[in-house]
Amino acid sequence: MLKQIFAHPIAHRGLHQVAHGIAENSKAAFIAAIVNRFGIECDIQLTGDDQAIVFHDEKLDRLTPQSGMVADISAGQASHIPLKESADNDHILSFQQLLALVDGRVPLIIELKSQEARNAQLANAVHHAAKDYMGVLCFKSFDPDLIRQLNRLKDKWPKGIVVERETPEGKSAATGFALRHLLHLPLTRPDFLSCDVDSLDLPAVRLYRATGRQVMSWTINSKARLEKAKAEADQVVFEDIDPTTGSPLPDQRVKELVSN
Repeated sequence: MLKQIFAHPIAHRGLHQVAHGIAENSKAAFIAAIVNRFGIECDIQLTGDDQAIVFHDEKLDRLTPQSGMVADISAGQASHIPLKESADNDHILSFQQLLALVDGRVPLIIELKSQEARNAQLANAVHHAAKDYMGVLCFKSFDPDLIRQLNRLKDKWPKGIVVERETPEGKSAATGFALRHLLHLPLTRPDFLSCDVDSLDLPAVRLYRATGRQVMSWTINSKARLEKAKAEADQVVFEDIDPTTGSPLPDQRVKELVSN
């Protein structure tokens, strides 16, 4: 399954283009990626009633007309919230709706957002939703505990760790050191890494790849970043550019994708 996951460039939060009314993590962005046969990277948060939804932030404010925490609403409420930048009036999708939409047509790379004390609930929610999915799918997370929670469930999906040089906001220097040096590997046993393009030179990342294991790199949004990722990683997670040339995504192409 990893061979299929790494076979094609991966559209970051779907093939979104805010300037053209295609919001990140939206139905239109996912359809655009499918039309172009790109893998889809997207984000999952947990609602207050322990359901998995496709959304990047902990708060609603940046991406929707509403404010407040995702953890304070139900999945039913989330389904009625429109995405602010969507010309098609797309709403927040549940993880199950995403799986039904993609239906195995392209690989899914699912980033699970840390829920701290509720990590087990998120792992259980995505495990239950995806257990009968027939397509290509993998999970990844910055949070090693989420990967350990998925390992506990013994599902069939590949799992990866997201890594960057910077210490995550709110974490201690010691935690940042452990994360960027992959000190959790004996416990998490990831099948791949997803690495910030500016962190590909981390010794632990280079050593991991030198052992024959695969690394995808994000977020590739310029020709220079594309060239760096092609030299030091096995696949790219891109936005705003053609992932084969590094040129800006043509406006007309985006318009055609929306119409499809």
